[in-house]
Amino acid sequence: MDNSNDVREFLTSRRSRITPAQAGLPEYGGTRRVPGLKREEVAMLTGVSTEYYARLERGNLRGVSESVLESLARALNLDEAERAHLLDLARAAAPSRAPGTRRVRAEVRPGVQRILDGMTGAPAYVRNSRMDIVAANSTCFALYTGILSPEALPLNLARFMFLDPRAQDFFLEWATLADDLAAALRSEAGRNPQDKALNGLIGDLATGSTEFSKRWARHNVRFHRSARKSLHNPLVGDIELTGESLEIPGEGLTIIAYTAEPESQAQEQLNFLASWSASQQRVAAPVPVDVNTEMATPPDVEN
Repeated sequence: MDNSNDVREFLTSRRSRITPAQAGLPEYGGTRRVPGLKREEVAMLTGVSTEYYARLERGNLRGVSESVLESLARALNLDEAERAHLLDLARAAAPSRAPGTRRVRAEVRPGVQRILDGMTGAPAYVRNSRMDIVAANSTCFALYTGILSPEALPLNLARFMFLDPRAQDFFLEWATLADDLAAALRSEAGRNPQDKALNGLIGDLATGSTEFSKRWARHNVRFHRSARKSLHNPLVGDIELTGESLEIPGEGLTIIAYTAEPESQAQEQLNFLASWSASQQRVAAPVPVDVNTEMATPPDVEN
């Protein structure tokens, strides 16, 4: 697979953001012609020749040893997500990479659904690596009132974020969350570059949203683990929660659970949503029929 454009743009974008001082290099007088570090400076910090680094920045990571990649990650001050992305790009460029894609689940096991349903006090959903919500509990449906319902599953968070006008009213800090979501998708694209459904999703987003396109062009990556989120819910108003991600090993799925500080206003709002959701379920539940009671009184029969 030819991912040379992604490699080139990722490396140049990381190089351009680092000053010599941040890299521990002396700064000399005069105006620098390029933002950030020069190629020869990155090469020196990495411990390779300028020609070799130029080859890497042209997008050719084939055959590059892991030790060189680790040195390059240190030279560019890459964080954990960026380092992992660089290694993913190198693996995708390897000629021995086997074809095919990693299976992405679109359903959950009954046991996982029971775990969700047991989390009555915390809105929670399960998503796959493409950001499809594939299951949720009743409190989550209440939190996402008007957006998420059992009938709406699976719902893709990225499509909602960038293509649905309701998203900017629902997520009060939309721009920050949009940055994070685009960066998480960029990380997944590096891990699983041959996923046709993922590539189709990215193409749809790039075509339909300039906000996504400009974020995608930044080549930022991040792990989607924990985040503060301010949401607007029609039942309780604005609510600030912490979302925590819990990976399900071997499933390719992640549980996202929302919590609030104990005794906070947000916790009171969550309690209301949980209570409201439970009452809605009671109303919707069918009334049980006692067959024995019905059969105890025979119908009137004329003699």
